[in-house]
Amino acid sequence: MPKKKIPHGALVFVGDGRKALFLRNEGDEKFANLQVERVFQDDAPPTRELGTDRAGRVFASAGSDRRGAVEAPDWHDLEERVFVRKVAEAMEKLVRERRVKELIVVAPPRTLAELRHAFHDDVKACIHTEINKDLTKHPINEIENYLVGEIQ
Repeated sequence: MPKKKIPHGALVFVGDGRKALFLRNEGDEKFANLQVERVFQDDAPPTRELGTDRAGRVFASAGSDRRGAVEAPDWHDLEERVFVRKVAEAMEKLVRERRVKELIVVAPPRTLAELRHAFHDDVKACIHTEINKDLTKHPINEIENYLVGEIQ
């Protein structure tokens, strides 16, 4: 079976729960040339500023002196989920505005799962390839080289 290629004009999404890059292949299928379209960065404050209260306490039902702690929420996890939803909305808008035909999605497993749930059907219909990898901290040329080796 022949391997897929990165088509000219394809949109490439590289993201995790805190950073998202929207790239476009300005090259052709043989020689990819990824150019930055948009960058989203979540500047969430440190945990100490997100949740300053101690974990809650609960009391057992009537007639008992038993108490227990309630697990504190993971504020960064909640922030990442909100960020992924914002990015999915931006992707939907971009797909519709630019009439994107091909979309390549690169994200770590958890973010990829969140995106699958958050993407609109219009976006899902454009997905050409999904790659389970975190490349957000890499420069564009390394992302390009990785994708060319992985897809082609």
